[in-house]
Order: sequence, then structure tokens, then C-alpha cells
Amino acid sequence: MGAPLLASPFRPFFLATAIYAAATIFAWIGHLFTGWPIPLGENPVRWHAHEMLFGFLPAAITGFLLTAMTNWTGALPLRDRGLLALVMLWLAGRVAMWCAGWWPAWSVAAIDIAYLPVLALYAGGVLLRYGNRRNLFLVGVLGLFALANVLFHLQSLDVVESTVLGERMAMNLITLLMVVIAGRITPAFTGNWLSMHGLDPTVVQTVPALDRAAIAATALMIPIDFAVGPVLTGSLMALLACALNGARLVLWGGWHIRHEPLLWILHLGYAWIVLALLLKGLQPFTAGIPPTAWLHAIGAGAAGTLIMGVMTRVSLGHTGRCLALPRFGVTMYVAVLAAGTLRVAAAIGAIDYRAGLTASAVAWIAAFALFAAVYWPILSRPRADGRPG
Repeated sequence: MGAPLLASPFRPFFLATAIYAAATIFAWIGHLFTGWPIPLGENPVRWHAHEMLFGFLPAAITGFLLTAMTNWTGALPLRDRGLLALVMLWLAGRVAMWCAGWWPAWSVAAIDIAYLPVLALYAGGVLLRYGNRRNLFLVGVLGLFALANVLFHLQSLDVVESTVLGERMAMNLITLLMVVIAGRITPAFTGNWLSMHGLDPTVVQTVPALDRAAIAATALMIPIDFAVGPVLTGSLMALLACALNGARLVLWGGWHIRHEPLLWILHLGYAWIVLALLLKGLQPFTAGIPPTAWLHAIGAGAAGTLIMGVMTRVSLGHTGRCLALPRFGVTMYVAVLAAGTLRVAAAIGAIDYRAGLTASAVAWIAAFALFAAVYWPILSRPRADGRPG
């Protein structure tokens, strides 16, 4: 039997997500405000955007997706040497990006770009082998995400003129991924909790036509933004996606589970998506809303909150433990919500930019450092029920 930390993908990748989330923001703030000599190789803001989009987020996606695939297909999880190899490939990209100022730009790009295609090919192979075609859509999203990373590096190499194509595409893809995944698990987990506690699960309503429309509207933002079409077109699509996803959220009846932190965090994470889409849609009509507002509402707000919510829950359930948030769990939630709120407030000028950015960074670092500290014993030890995984 191998090491418990390599028994299932969520174990090393959730820890890597938390540690990297805290370490990257700590280093970036230090470099940005005090000039710490980190060999980033390019504009620190672009480096920060890249590492959040293509470093932090892929680690979290990998931990969730490869773990969920075992439930969808019945396949054995990637583990031991194979899992270690995947972790090392992700880590190689991070090392390359941190040393970008010392290494040739093409070699940094080649090392960093490798991870997402490998992940997509592995996930696609497993899903095809077990006939799970429903979720091949997610492999397509991963493939487009890999393309966004290629575009990001081509822009850094001055091969592509636009400086935002890769970032814009990645943000829309992450939004779509959250709408799909959170749109599945949030109402399902809520209904199950209500049933287990003798309450009426029918208060959680899902309308398949509404779900399809919300996903379609969110997905359409990708080609519209990529084509750099009229700003008004993209804004109207974002407002439509906002309305549809907002309707989904209301129908899920999140107020019925307000006493269960493991669930209300998912509802609040989805609320961040709705807010982010609103900010994006209103941007051309309101001078006080800069483009960075919706980007940070999706990134620091929605992605940060949903990733924290999923990691805290999955790490308990898949290690055979009771679904009860451990000590300091609510503190993690409050901190990650504060990080998103402060970052968006700084972006729209509601608070002093430097103070807001620093406070947001402190809250973000605290949230993910706490996760790493509290969940390390859970993720690095065998399952509590003695089962493999």
C-alpha cells in the first residue's frame, strides 16, 4: 500500500491548491509593494493573473474532477506513481513560472503548457473507456482552457498582439465550469441534507430547461468575448446569464440550509457568480465599474469561495469522516468571503486601493493557510473507515 497522500487525487491536489493559493498571493503582494526580488520575468500583474488562472485553479479542478470521475465511472482513482507524476508535472509548471526571469521564455512556456493537455487526455481516456460520454463536455472545457494558456504565453512572447485574449477566455471558461459543476452539486447536496434531517427536499427546485438556458448563455460569452465583438453584445449576454443563473439560485432555496456551513458556502459561492455577471453586464453603462471588477468577483469571489466549499466537504466525505465542518472551518469561510469582498471593493474604488488589496490578500492567505493546517492531518492519513482511497 502506498502513502495515504497519494491514495486519491483530491489529497495532494487540494493541499497543493491551498498552499499555492497562500504562497503565491504572499509573494505577489511582497513583490508588488516592497519589491521582493522574485524572478517573475514579466509584469507582476500579468504573472499574478497567470498563476491564479493556470496554477491555482487547475490544481483545484484536478483534485475535484479526477476524484469525481471515480464516482461517475467506477474506475479506480489515479494513485501512487501515476498520481505523483501528475503532481510533479503541475509543480514543474509552477517552478518554471517562478523562475521565468532566469530561463528562456520558450522553455518556460513549454513546461507550463504541458500540464493541462495531459490532464485533459487522461480524463478523456477514462471517461471514454467507461462510456461516460455525458461528462466529456468537461474535457472539452479543459482543452479550451489549455488553449487559453497557450494564448497567454504567445502574448508574453509577442507572437499575439492582444494582451487579454488568453485571460478573457480563461475567465469565461472558469465561469462556465462553475456554473456546470456548482449547478449540479449545490441543489443535490441541499436536497440530500434536507431529506436526512427530516425536512422537505422538494423546496429545492431544479428546472432542466432553465439549467440548459443558464449554461448556454454562460457558454456564449466565450465566443462573443473571444471575437472581441461589440461591447454591448457581450454585456447583454452577461446580463442574460446573470438573470438565468440568479433564477437557478433562488429556486434552490438556500435559506433552508442557513444553519449548515458546508452548504451555505456553496450557495454564497454561486451568488458570487451572479454578482460577477451583473458587474460584467453593467460595465459599459456604469462608469464606476472597471473591467477588473467582474474578474475579481469571479476569481477571488466565486472561484475562491466555491473551491474552499468543495475542498472542505470532499476532503471529509472521501476520507470516511462525518460531514461536520472541523474547528476553524467557519473562520476559513469568513476569511475567503472577506477576501473576495475587499478585492472587489478595491477594484471599484469603494475603499482605498492599496489598503483594500492588502487586506484582501491577508484574508485570502489566512483562509487557505488555515485549510492547509486543519486539513493536512485529514488528507495525509488513511481513511477513518479503513477503506482504500
